[in-house]
Amino acid sequence: MEHLTLKRKITIMIAIMAAMFFAAINQTITSTAMPRIIAILDGMDYYTWTINIYLLTSTIATILVGKLSDMFGRKPFILIGILFFMVGAFLTGTSTDVYQFIIYRGIQGIGAGIIQSTAFTAVGDLFPPRERGKWMGLMTAVFGFSSVLGPTLGGYLVDHIDWHWLFWIFLPLGIVAFIMIMMLFPKVDKKKGQHIDYLGSLFLTTTIVPLLLAFSWAGTEYPWGSWQIISLIAAAVVSALIFIFIETKVKEPILPLHLFKNGVVTISNIIGFIMNFGLMGAMIYISFYVQGVLAISPTYAGYVTLPMSLCMVITSAITGQLIAKSGKYKRFALIGMPIMIIGMGIMIFMNSLWMTILSLIIFGVGLGLGMPVFSLATQNAVSHKELGVVTASSQLFRNLGGTIGIAVMGTVMSNSLTKNLKEALQSASAPDFSKLDPKLAQNMLSFANPQTLMNKPLVEKTEASLPAEAKQLFVQMIDSIRDALGNTLSTVFLTGTLVLVVALLLVFFLKELPLRSTNQAPEAGDAKEKSDVRPGKTLTAE
Repeated sequence: MEHLTLKRKITIMIAIMAAMFFAAINQTITSTAMPRIIAILDGMDYYTWTINIYLLTSTIATILVGKLSDMFGRKPFILIGILFFMVGAFLTGTSTDVYQFIIYRGIQGIGAGIIQSTAFTAVGDLFPPRERGKWMGLMTAVFGFSSVLGPTLGGYLVDHIDWHWLFWIFLPLGIVAFIMIMMLFPKVDKKKGQHIDYLGSLFLTTTIVPLLLAFSWAGTEYPWGSWQIISLIAAAVVSALIFIFIETKVKEPILPLHLFKNGVVTISNIIGFIMNFGLMGAMIYISFYVQGVLAISPTYAGYVTLPMSLCMVITSAITGQLIAKSGKYKRFALIGMPIMIIGMGIMIFMNSLWMTILSLIIFGVGLGLGMPVFSLATQNAVSHKELGVVTASSQLFRNLGGTIGIAVMGTVMSNSLTKNLKEALQSASAPDFSKLDPKLAQNMLSFANPQTLMNKPLVEKTEASLPAEAKQLFVQMIDSIRDALGNTLSTVFLTGTLVLVVALLLVFFLKELPLRSTNQAPEAGDAKEKSDVRPGKTLTAE
């Protein structure tokens, strides 16, 4: 598609960004509202699953579609992705319990994974690496804009209308995006003699699923050393070995192993894994801090995260332009990662609203600088015929990192919270319920868990209904729980900061290859290209 006119390319990009915005806004609109929704569904014990199932299904969809889109073109898959996402969003809004909610979020995740994989790959079809930077920056800015609008709108809606509408309100946008892609996106003829790697797809799935289940359940549902967790990890290892064997034998592997001989691809993917491990694992709990510790309603919680999103949008758009102009990308990662670390480091010590906003602003700037770099680096490091699968591998490692990060951070939070709550409610300053009616005291103690802090209206209603002698003790108990949750989240943010430090160290090992000015492989011996690209051969960093 590189031969298309600029006007046609821009028109197609508008359609792609519409699809991206549809998927992104439906994800971010629930971020501030999710704690309230799960509290209403009485499923706080399954909170991480509402996030994990989305990432799990999107991860599998992303990697499977990557290779298939290289074989059959991006258009059919992005259309299928939009349909899956729309069906999942509609069904999620009909949920009556947390189990239905989790299942329907999984359907949404399939659609999101397909859209995410094909949208970013389509940018590579339209533009060569040298021009791709600014469009990657704009794509990141689209997601960033949804991060600006989504949390604020989601918080407002969950405070003023039924929560089900959060999943239905943008469905018309999905229809518009579907029609635009169907009409504007060029169709690619199927190449003859290509074979789908069914066995590889099967064993890749049976590797990912038990691995993520193990990390999701370890430390919460089952002890880390339990037979259930060990069995899941063993199943993942066995499936991985079978998968590797299959990939060395099949004609069209779903995930070509030779990609990982490429130093740029391997280092970028590892950085993406570690960065999302720390990023998702810690950032998912910002809503817990803002709503649970600072006692801010979902509406205003969206305003708190607004500065971070704005900074990310502006910085990522500028970064993309600068990469396109200079042809250099590594420097932006080396600047952005330390800024992210500083931002998350401040989160460890934050104890006020303004300190929270400051940390999020700094973090947003760093995120905007570093986010566009690694996808661009991997796409630039391989031949165009493998664009889809290398983009999918990048998304795979990021999603794995995010999912495992959420699970590990959830374990860190759970263990730390149990200890902190016990100390808070048994300390000398803890409320003394011995003088109250035993039944009233028992009802009040049922609020001694963080789930109640997410449902501010319920807390306020309960406090107003209590007799005067009990009201002060209730407020004292809630304050103790807030302190315990705050100390727990400091531990979570510390873990995320340390993980980001590891990602920064790896950036120094990333080899920077010149950004190509065309998608066509150069002739052998081309002095202007310092890469080895021949038809059918992957570019390898020496």
